[in-house]
Amino acid sequence: MPSISKIRLEILSNLPVTHNCFRLELGGDGLPDFAPGQFVQLEVPGKYLRRPLSVHDADNERIVLIYKTVGEGTALLSQMVPGQALELLAPLGHGFTANACKDRTLLLGGGLGSAPLYLLARKLIAAGKQVNAVLCFNTAADVVLQDEYRALGVEPVIVTLDGSMGIKGMVTDAPLPEHDFFYTCGPLPMMRAVCKTLDTPGEASMEERMGCGAGFCYGCTIQTAGGPARVCADGPVFRKEDLLW
Repeated sequence: MPSISKIRLEILSNLPVTHNCFRLELGGDGLPDFAPGQFVQLEVPGKYLRRPLSVHDADNERIVLIYKTVGEGTALLSQMVPGQALELLAPLGHGFTANACKDRTLLLGGGLGSAPLYLLARKLIAAGKQVNAVLCFNTAADVVLQDEYRALGVEPVIVTLDGSMGIKGMVTDAPLPEHDFFYTCGPLPMMRAVCKTLDTPGEASMEERMGCGAGFCYGCTIQTAGGPARVCADGPVFRKEDLLW
């Protein structure tokens, strides 16, 4: 398990990107190195449990998190303003195996599962890999990060369940570019379909309710081909062949 730090960072911005999603940028000293696919446990003032949030982007000066307002905690978080400080535990979990891709990779994101794939795309492009992305959302109003991917030089294929933007259906309904490895993150039914449909090797970032986020409480345990595994500490990223759907 990577070394975990408790750090306090200042909010640089906290802006809406859709009707219920926000982009939170934090900065300060002591930021660790983040691997694509890792996450943080973020405090929310007034709430006992921290919120696990995937890392969208990071460098040695700041970290960016994309989150959806789904309950009281994230609603409170959305009301915080620049200058306020938040404590977080980081880096958590084992991320994507970026060097598993030989030449051409395919990223398949569902909803906010598109967020952690962005840092992976940036790292893969820097390593000289060809990157394609298929991103799926419920409706056009939910589409996020399209421009961010384009800025990397990746033109994402957009899929919406209701057909209000791009291709109608799921990610597996889109024409999938040739690739030697895939990475996926999103709702479990989507990732199940991806892993069962694609013949190529790949990795999936799993999601379960987490208590501690560091592997101590075993509350996020799932069954894998190798036995019980903690999503927070042994994952959240697992190889396709290790997952039992």
